[in-house]
Amino acid sequence: MLFYIASNYHNLEEIVVFDINPELILAYQTIKQDVDLLGEVLLNIQDKYWSLSENERKKYFYQTRELFNSHKKNINYHQFASSWIERTAQIIFLNRTCFNGLFRVNSQGYFNVPMGKYNKPKICNLENLRAVSLILQKVNILLGDFTKCREFIDEATFVYFDPPYRPISKTANFTAYSESSFNDSEQLRLRDFFSELDSVGSKLLLSNSDPKNENQSDNFFEDAYRNYRIERIQASRNINSKSSKRGLINELLIMNY
Repeated sequence: MLFYIASNYHNLEEIVVFDINPELILAYQTIKQDVDLLGEVLLNIQDKYWSLSENERKKYFYQTRELFNSHKKNINYHQFASSWIERTAQIIFLNRTCFNGLFRVNSQGYFNVPMGKYNKPKICNLENLRAVSLILQKVNILLGDFTKCREFIDEATFVYFDPPYRPISKTANFTAYSESSFNDSEQLRLRDFFSELDSVGSKLLLSNSDPKNENQSDNFFEDAYRNYRIERIQASRNINSKSSKRGLINELLIMNY
């Protein structure tokens, strides 16, 4: 949504993105500030990885994952530094070579997705990185909980919320986006913030999972957002432990307009 809006609406006064995941914010800031050096590092990683045998690739992947996790405590996520280049390269490498391109962390915030099986994964797409960097030049990229955006919002603001989706089954908690749990009480805290911004006059859009994919009697979102418009759309799901569960699935769009 960020890249679509920034690419198609050129007369916006300001674009602000908040995320609670420090690794994503670090990567966005790095791509924004030094995409060429990042590209050089990624190309070197790609050349090396492609040249390795299957066993060597496995060793390289888990060594990189260990380095990524062990250096977490040494990173200042609020001040750009040269170390951000290497860390962003590690993030992208892990994303492009791990199982199904997942980003999952444990309760300590350590990345724990296993290695995927790919022949020649494209670790460095320099053309795309430069296009992303160009767009990010006009974006204010900030780390924080969704409520931190309040100071930027007035009646002329469009706000899109993309929270961690509510699990639609008992086994759907396979991914955790950050070490902070986003349970039902957090979903309702977001609902309360949504209502607060609605009273300001902002245009609001929120996406989430549709519990009725699994349980037709689950009215969690209908009850929580009873005063707002809810639409169901079909979206493609490519990640599931059972292949029969992959494919089209309903998701929710919740709007105050």
